Amino acid sequence: MSSSSTRIDSGAVEGDFFRIHDLLSPEEAAVVDRVRTFLRERVQPGADERWERAQTPVELIPEMRELGITGAPEDDPSVAPRSALLSGVLAMEMTRVDPSFATFFGVHNGLAMGSVRVCGSEEQKRRWLPDMVRWEKVGAFGLTEPLVGSGTAGGLTTTARREGDTWVLDGEKKWIGNGTFADLVVVWARDVADDRVKGFVVTKGTPGFTAEALPGKIALRGVQNAHLVLDGVRVPEADRLQGANSFRDTAEVLKVTRGSVAWSATGCALGAYEAARAYAVEREQFGRPIASFQLIQDLIARMLGNVTACQALAVRMAQLQDAGQLGEAQAAMAKMFCTTRMRETVGWAREVLGGNGILLEHGVARFFADAEALYSYEGTREMNALITARAATGLSAFV
Repeated sequence: MSSSSTRIDSGAVEGDFFRIHDLLSPEEAAVVDRVRTFLRERVQPGADERWERAQTPVELIPEMRELGITGAPEDDPSVAPRSALLSGVLAMEMTRVDPSFATFFGVHNGLAMGSVRVCGSEEQKRRWLPDMVRWEKVGAFGLTEPLVGSGTAGGLTTTARREGDTWVLDGEKKWIGNGTFADLVVVWARDVADDRVKGFVVTKGTPGFTAEALPGKIALRGVQNAHLVLDGVRVPEADRLQGANSFRDTAEVLKVTRGSVAWSATGCALGAYEAARAYAVEREQFGRPIASFQLIQDLIARMLGNVTACQALAVRMAQLQDAGQLGEAQAAMAKMFCTTRMRETVGWAREVLGGNGILLEHGVARFFADAEALYSYEGTREMNALITARAATGLSAFV
């Protein structure tokens, strides 16, 4: 059969080779279509410019609110139920268009709101979550520190000291997404009295709390990552997350968001694959589209294989989550595997484009650069490998 008469598989073109979207109900598919339209019409057109200028699209918040995809039903009566599969596909779709936008959304919707949902008292949930559902209060999540990344479980240097009905927080946080403009920042600190990690919600403008954007980033430039300084910040006991009394509680939040990063990594790989495939079909050398050359076809097949494998793993992870059976090690494996395959895929996509692969205008460069951030946050590949292998062997290799 000649190449001109070979059927083009639309699933392969769109990176849904094993048709995972067919697993969505008609109602869920309609939500995805609505979000895709918003991403195509409102997010994608300015993505390169925002990335180059290091701007977060806060001006889109009113439209994001109208999408109705923030929060969970228990947060506010206005929120419709969503399966873990639908939430995952939405994360993939956002990252497929703009990883910075997806991270902006995910920090608020996942890490910040998730901390309140998992660790807050009923009163705190009623006080904060409805406003966060409506994006009237934007959230951030402060765990990582300038000198403490992977060692947060036992090495947090930010301290909390209780004085009557008030807590005094001292320390620094780094890489805090949305931190420069967030209204509510969840700050994790070590209680000097019992040496246990606790969570606190710090309100924007609290005396002693400052946030400065990190300059010089080469990845996720459309996210405002902040360096936070807490100098005698006073937080009332009423704003301490009542269910956060050890790092194990923090880990419950991270388990869910780690799974979301697996979906985002899949989306980043998917965006790079689609841009590279489209380029290869149009770009001609020696009188033929480069997509007709065997070496390019090999790269396209490898990229599509990686995307498909990540989608299959993420779908099964979502099914386990919906069944209440998702474990920490399974989420860690998903994050480890999908980000590793993503990094491989964006490299191949850049290779397909040659020198054009490092120019924003050709659609791959943002994914190529942004992949480095997704690869590292929510636990490095190495840390997630140790969590996975601990489950496999029953032996801990953590120092």
